Amino acid sequence: MKKMLEWGLLVAGIVLVACSPRETTIVLMSTNDMHARIQNFPRLVSAVEACRDTARLVVLVDAGDRWTGNAYVDKAPTPGMPMIALMNRLGYDVATFGNHEFDFGQTFLGRMIDSMDFEVVCANLISDTCVFPQPAPWTIVERGGIRIGLVGVVTNYEGPGHPAGNAANFEGLRFPDPQEAARRCAEELRPKVDLLVLVSHMGDDRDAELLATEHRYDLVIGGHTHELRDTLVDGTLLTQTGKNLTNVGATTIRLRGDRIVGIDCRILPLADYAPDSLFQAEVDRYYADPELNRPVGEFSHSANGWGVANWMAEAVADEADAEVGFYHVGGVRLDSIPAGGMSTARIYDLEPFGTEIAVMRMTPAQMRQMILSKYNDTENRKESHRIDLISTTPYEIVTDAADSALDVRFPQLREGRAYRVAISDYVFRNYRDLDYSDGEITGVKVADVLLEELEEDSPLAPDNRPRQRIVRSGTK
Repeated sequence: MKKMLEWGLLVAGIVLVACSPRETTIVLMSTNDMHARIQNFPRLVSAVEACRDTARLVVLVDAGDRWTGNAYVDKAPTPGMPMIALMNRLGYDVATFGNHEFDFGQTFLGRMIDSMDFEVVCANLISDTCVFPQPAPWTIVERGGIRIGLVGVVTNYEGPGHPAGNAANFEGLRFPDPQEAARRCAEELRPKVDLLVLVSHMGDDRDAELLATEHRYDLVIGGHTHELRDTLVDGTLLTQTGKNLTNVGATTIRLRGDRIVGIDCRILPLADYAPDSLFQAEVDRYYADPELNRPVGEFSHSANGWGVANWMAEAVADEADAEVGFYHVGGVRLDSIPAGGMSTARIYDLEPFGTEIAVMRMTPAQMRQMILSKYNDTENRKESHRIDLISTTPYEIVTDAADSALDVRFPQLREGRAYRVAISDYVFRNYRDLDYSDGEITGVKVADVLLEELEEDSPLAPDNRPRQRIVRSGTK
């Protein structure tokens, strides 16, 4: 009797094991904010192919901002196309929009989507135009019988009401609240899939806000704020890989049947991978552009972030014969410039937007209002609570203990006097609470001014000293 019982338990155990669902492993590899850094793409290829060699089920995803930041991509015969060609060849599966996808206008982007061999999804973009196709809010990718739902969203906080960029690029498009769109899609899509992934370009802070109340997503692949994130927020994994294609995310998800039994993310530095030779040859062909490689001048010594921004503020002021020049930090796309020669491409890396100089007359009170409004902006938090406007004239932002700006001190300006001010057309068109008189956009491009200065005045000696600072109220 005892032996029969032992045999029965053994058989039952064998049947239980045989009937247990097998474990399935899926790897989601992710990029965000690549900003056209195709020079790093051959290393990305090696990392992705290494994963595909060891993991049977791999999905490749991008969370937006694929171009703007490399002249060899942005100044190509079809801007952005080198990046799209490389992504197609590597076999991306899904992407969402970033704000910089719209830099060349929605008509251009609408045509570019036809060249993308991967799905582009965005749940909070509504198109009423004939030149821009309405994107799907999500897509479902199947791997090994596992259904993966991928929802896309893009920031609308900086516009306001649309992504950061010139408002003219978004005419005819609407961008409802991305968090609300993500919740709506989660409710509809969750019953249809085994894995639910949000591909987000609204920033890790906004992603965390969403995850504090929305628990139906298994994973958020994020972008926009250029952070390194692989953390749990209320039980959901939030990832982001920085910027400029220096890293790739590898999120491993283990399922038993349709139940997740493990999920973890590693952020892999691409410097650890040797470049793929075939992709390297393709990138080298893009870089063999004689006009972009043309030397135009040199810096006598290296410029740090302040030195680069100071140069741009000074250049626009000099060109416009202005008494005060401002340049916004978001328009300064290089963190530093080394001593030595500068090529045409390097100038377009620094200023890739085709920005033009605007001029106006402003009193210190009007400048103060512009700076305070930007610093205290509760909507566009990505650009608030920092020195956002570098200026040729020194100033101090006075803040309270809660880091709210109370005042701006201009030690070299006279209150009540109207000064001729030069500024970028992006600030002129888009900054809120901008008050001035006699304002106009000159049509003179900032990049052309920088090129001319290098050609005529080299070697340039950048001024790396900060002219702006933040001080606590009560200090001097």
